[in-house]
Amino acid sequence: MSERARFETLDLDLVRTFVAIAETQNFTRAGERLGLTQSAVSLQLRRLEGRLGATLFTRDPRRVVLTADGEGLLPQARRLLRLNDEIIAGLRGDDLAGEVRLGAPEDFATLYLPEILGAFVRAHPQVAMTVTCDLTLRLLEGLRDGAFDMVLVKREPLGPDMGVRVWREPLVWVAADAAVMTSGGRIPLVLAPSPCVYRKRAIAALEATGLAWRAAYTSPSLAGQQAALRAGLGATVLPRDMAPPDLVILGEESGLPPLADAEIALMRPRGAIPAAAEQLAEHVLQAMDRRTQARV
Repeated sequence: MSERARFETLDLDLVRTFVAIAETQNFTRAGERLGLTQSAVSLQLRRLEGRLGATLFTRDPRRVVLTADGEGLLPQARRLLRLNDEIIAGLRGDDLAGEVRLGAPEDFATLYLPEILGAFVRAHPQVAMTVTCDLTLRLLEGLRDGAFDMVLVKREPLGPDMGVRVWREPLVWVAADAAVMTSGGRIPLVLAPSPCVYRKRAIAALEATGLAWRAAYTSPSLAGQQAALRAGLGATVLPRDMAPPDLVILGEESGLPPLADAEIALMRPRGAIPAAAEQLAEHVLQAMDRRTQARV
């Protein structure tokens, strides 16, 4: 082994980019997470692949998939980043401690929160976090009853004042393919049970335009809803960035009505909350603001 190879080190910024791509399966979404442009994400991946002498992903128009080398690197890359963040938190003398109870919708929590919450926990290793995924109405009830220190909830744009908006994006109709809309009869819908903001929005939009519908598949589970969509059982409403890459976003030609944007708001109970919860709330707001700026 040469002296150069023996002492060669990895750039952790490149490693962090690799992990973001692996977790989002999309260069644009990875860039939003990191505050980078798509071209910068691509450049950093090429630099890492060149440094390692290995191809880490295969690519198609909708997503990227880990190669065997990429799958082997991913757990090691996560360990590197976790150790890096723990060292920094320790040297900074972080003394933030306590428990934080956070509630969030399952789809938003699945796509956006893991990296945000992971970074917070690594920076504050003495904070114990508990995350609960549920429907917005139940999250609001839990906040009222003292079960949560904060909640992220879906709300109607220009509707009642419900916390601080942290995210906004267009809602779209999604299905396995456009053939779902040409089967005749009432439009089959894949839905979450009531109460659900997206369920309410889908039904209201169809009824406002005189389109008949039926609930073809109802499931409280995001995985169950997506399985039904992939099986061709119907269409549903999702935020654009939450649409799985193997499903089709139905455009105006489908005859489906347009939808108002989706919004996610952060709500805290009245009165004081634990310092750790206050710090997490600020962390979430700043992280989502960086994602918003990266999209502009």
